[in-house]
Amino acid sequence: MTEAGMQRMASRVFAALLADDDGSLTSAELALALQISPAAVSGAVNYLTQVGMVGREREPGSRRDRYRLHDEVWYTTFANRDRVLTRWESALRDGVRVLGEDTPAGSRLAETVAFFEFLQAELGGMMERWREHRKTLGLPPREGGVTG
Repeated sequence: MTEAGMQRMASRVFAALLADDDGSLTSAELALALQISPAAVSGAVNYLTQVGMVGREREPGSRRDRYRLHDEVWYTTFANRDRVLTRWESALRDGVRVLGEDTPAGSRLAETVAFFEFLQAELGGMMERWREHRKTLGLPPREGGVTG
């Protein structure tokens, strides 16, 4: 995951959660398992929370937080990319207007906008195909009935 661009510590924390049977560990459990400081766990979890891969929940009757992988973490992560792509497209369109579509830089930005539009169109169809394919795999329904 680090080679794909994720921060090193976030990759380690994510991998630990992914390998845990219920996909949920406390900060202390993560620190112990990975032999890292609580500060390192905190930084990694903050990143993973921001990108929507991990959620934080309070243990009942405790002040201790548990960090849990979201159900269908990859589906959710890719679905959230749609919003990121939309923001990038908007900024790039502004850039095309400022630079002019007939300039080399404006042309590159316009091509990037077209690529992101293509990606978004394909991503929607791909996500729908995954939902249908998932049904054929005999996987259990996720909490809250989410099957995406």
